[in-house]
Amino acid sequence: MPYSGARLRLGSPGARLRLDSPGARLRLDSPGARLRLDSPGARLRLDSPGARLRLDSPGARLRLVPSTFTKLCLVAAFLCYLAAPATSQAPAENRFQSFLTPADTLHKGRFWLLAGGGAAVYTATSIGLYNIWYKDYPLGKFHFFDDYGEWENMDKAGHLFTAYAESYAAYKGARWTGIEEKPAAWIGAGVGTLLQATIEVMDGFSERWGFSVADFGYNTAGVGLFLGQELLWQDQRIMVKVSHTRPNYGASPLTSSTGVTRTVDEAATILYGKFPASFVKDYNGMTIWASVNPASFFTGKKKPFFPQWLNIAGGYGAQNVYGAYGNAITDQEGNVFSLQQYPRYRQYYLSLDADLRRIPTRSRALRTLFTALSWIKLPAPTMEWNSLGEQKFYWLYW
Repeated sequence: MPYSGARLRLGSPGARLRLDSPGARLRLDSPGARLRLDSPGARLRLDSPGARLRLDSPGARLRLVPSTFTKLCLVAAFLCYLAAPATSQAPAENRFQSFLTPADTLHKGRFWLLAGGGAAVYTATSIGLYNIWYKDYPLGKFHFFDDYGEWENMDKAGHLFTAYAESYAAYKGARWTGIEEKPAAWIGAGVGTLLQATIEVMDGFSERWGFSVADFGYNTAGVGLFLGQELLWQDQRIMVKVSHTRPNYGASPLTSSTGVTRTVDEAATILYGKFPASFVKDYNGMTIWASVNPASFFTGKKKPFFPQWLNIAGGYGAQNVYGAYGNAITDQEGNVFSLQQYPRYRQYYLSLDADLRRIPTRSRALRTLFTALSWIKLPAPTMEWNSLGEQKFYWLYW
């Protein structure tokens, strides 16, 4: 190819260029000459004695474009490399694994990263809660409010869960920065108390609610459950978890005293909102669990006959809750819809669960993921007993 910029391109599927006779040569010796094999199955074969391929001029190029399969293999290999644990044969631990591994001593960079990130999350969460719960109601002087018994106490169970989860998350963050066990546990308890106290103070200034002593008590119980286990066992053998499935409210009609008609589903959406707000507010779909790991109570050389990750969970929920005490929903136009025909009742559950943190793995990435998901109760066979005197069995309940 003696001309400047000459190109040879095999761009159709299965195209082949073969130099298989003795002494055959392919030379790209003019400036900018190129040979490209960039289609699936394109081949260049030099399989005879003396066959040569020469690219000896300025700018001459041979381009081999990898197939999609090759690219996927490379991506998979890279992901496996990230997930593989460091060994003595590979002393240079990759940065991703090293970043996830808790520091042995206080790491100032991590500490300030966590402190700054925590402050940002705290601010964003406070703004989000205000917009979800408080912005539609006027503010007033700080006052107290007795709300024990409202919502069948599902909100109280939610306070216990949230305080526990916040304390545990803050503790894990503190340990990641290199803070020692006991100080980290107290930091976790302090953060959980602060976050929940913020909500109580917001309640205290809202004309719709008020500072609830009962809420404060359940917050303290959640923080105390975390802190007590950490100080006693340096382990969370009893974890507070949550599951949530929005009920199928159905399309049964409801007629207000003013003649306006809505379905039960529409009325429930007025009360609880849509996802993600409904995940926090819809008590009919929420279940709070105490998930116990029996294997962790076997100390010493005695080992249980069941898997170390297997948990037994007891749950609490409620159904047909369409108001704090009574079943009535008021829309934005002031129309009141009565749902007294749906009896409220409480639900008690017994189920299997898994403590993901105890699943054996050498991957730091998986351990971090399992810890991050440990507040979620997994679907499992479940028995229900409720205050209506009924018993129910679910093959999978979440």
